Amino acid sequence: MGTVAELTRLLFGDDRESVHGRFRQMCRDDRFRPDHGAGAAQQIPDSYERLRLVNECVDALELARDPRGVAALQEWTACLDGALTVVSGIHYNLFLGSLLDHDGHDKRPLGEYAAMDRIGTFLCTELGHGNDAAALRTTATYDPDDRTFTLHTPTAAAQKFMPNTSQAGGPKDAVVAARLLSRGQDHGIFLFLAPLSDHEGPLPGVSVRPLPLRPGSPVDHCLTSFNQVVLPQEAMLTGEHGRLADDGTFSSSLGSPRKRFLTAIRRVTLGKLCMSAAALGASRAGVATAVRYSHHRHISSPRKGRRVSLWAHRSHHGPLLQALATTYAMNALHRTAVDHCADHDGTDPDAAAHAEQLAAVTKGWTTWKARMILIECRERCGAQGLLPVNGIIPWAVDVEGTITAEGDNLALWAKTGAELLLAADTDDGPAPAPVSRRMDEPAFLQHLLHTAERQHLARARARMRSAPRTDSQRRWNAAAPAALAAVTARAERLAGQALLDTARRAHDPLARTLLYTLHILFALDHLQPRTGALLADGHLERTHVHHLPEAIEEALHSLQDHALTLIDAFYLPEEVLASRPIANADYQDHFDDPAAHWNEATEH
Repeated sequence: MGTVAELTRLLFGDDRESVHGRFRQMCRDDRFRPDHGAGAAQQIPDSYERLRLVNECVDALELARDPRGVAALQEWTACLDGALTVVSGIHYNLFLGSLLDHDGHDKRPLGEYAAMDRIGTFLCTELGHGNDAAALRTTATYDPDDRTFTLHTPTAAAQKFMPNTSQAGGPKDAVVAARLLSRGQDHGIFLFLAPLSDHEGPLPGVSVRPLPLRPGSPVDHCLTSFNQVVLPQEAMLTGEHGRLADDGTFSSSLGSPRKRFLTAIRRVTLGKLCMSAAALGASRAGVATAVRYSHHRHISSPRKGRRVSLWAHRSHHGPLLQALATTYAMNALHRTAVDHCADHDGTDPDAAAHAEQLAAVTKGWTTWKARMILIECRERCGAQGLLPVNGIIPWAVDVEGTITAEGDNLALWAKTGAELLLAADTDDGPAPAPVSRRMDEPAFLQHLLHTAERQHLARARARMRSAPRTDSQRRWNAAAPAALAAVTARAERLAGQALLDTARRAHDPLARTLLYTLHILFALDHLQPRTGALLADGHLERTHVHHLPEAIEEALHSLQDHALTLIDAFYLPEEVLASRPIANADYQDHFDDPAAHWNEATEH
């Protein structure tokens, strides 16, 4: 096995063909490529047509049951059409997945959703309740005489915010999060299956109003509300967390309404990893495009009459190699998080809590890093990077949605920071002692990343103890900056460890060397801003701090000639890169080709 093949195996797993192969194959199909010059009125229905093309390639119910498959779908659609990424994640994960995760019912068959005769969507967030969705106000009131629910939006703030509920794509049904009211009691938030529309438009009592278009790949985001919509008894999605008898008597294995709510919407955990997957797929494509462009874009050199590639300049290849190292670390962390999500069956509360926290950390860090990577890639491609046909700008704008969807990153960080702050200790004890203390020794670098995380936690706990015990808001505000920094440090440490574990599994000598060097570059890059505290507490010596920039330069020099090998391992079909003019050596010819796709776009 050659170096590229070995790196690909390590990036995507031994089962890459069964998990990723069909979605990678879709990338070779011209029908999945959006027309960047078309308006939203055309792009939105086109994305739904692509969703149907996806459905022809998969067993819908099997895919919805497969966390690795759902996440892989998001990785590859992100390279093609950001809107397709959104609507496919909603249909297969949040909608079909939620139906499959709850009790089945013979009056609630799934065949029309699997065949995509009706498209599914997911309505949770409200205009007045986003990250505090547990406080949402939509109600589902049970009538034991008729054995029906009445779904209702009581206030303007309770309108469902931003679901894809327009007529685009055809008839739709929704899984709706609503407050269960029965026998005069509020039992908390549950999910209900509600028809939204037919071929003629919204059904009686359902109001759908388009929201203003947002930047990026257009999706039919709407405000949606319900006016006394009657649903049958089987509309409630039930399970051990909550069931309702015919007479309206409620039973649950969970005493806490919040736990019941989190159980009902547990598909959002995988949804976080769908956001991570989309950001990862966009980052790989963006870095590959920028690296290829910088190898065949030539400029004048200091020597008269000679031209060199952009890549020859340290000021150009340095940031891209750092982005490449971070992308490899993102990939390794994402794989780890998806495996944890897929491998626990929900019966072990501790395993479920760990998987949820890891998904939150992975989603937040990966999507934030993707934003930085894509901005860097755009800049390194100059004005060419601004052209949508070259891909980077659409990916950079679309990644903004991943930062907010399935839990705003800052809210996820705050929740995780509080969990780390109040835990007895970090999840894996003290930072392991390194054998050596060299700045090119992976174990030492991991030790420092772990130590930095513990420093932030210690600072946060000290700040919390210093605040008045009677004022919980002041106590959190005092601790929050250091607690949030601890979450970031944890993500960096986990990503570094995942990348290091990947390197250790390599059989090909060059692949192993490259991965170790990527780990060194990644760790040094993320330790550099933390050297002051590490030095002050005696974890680093002055010689370490002085040598750190040199160690970064040594890693960059070692990787400079291998960048094309590293991006070739991203498994991107040549058809994807061929559709991005600047990713190809003949990119200038596209401007003279009247049949080129970018020319078609400008004619609209």
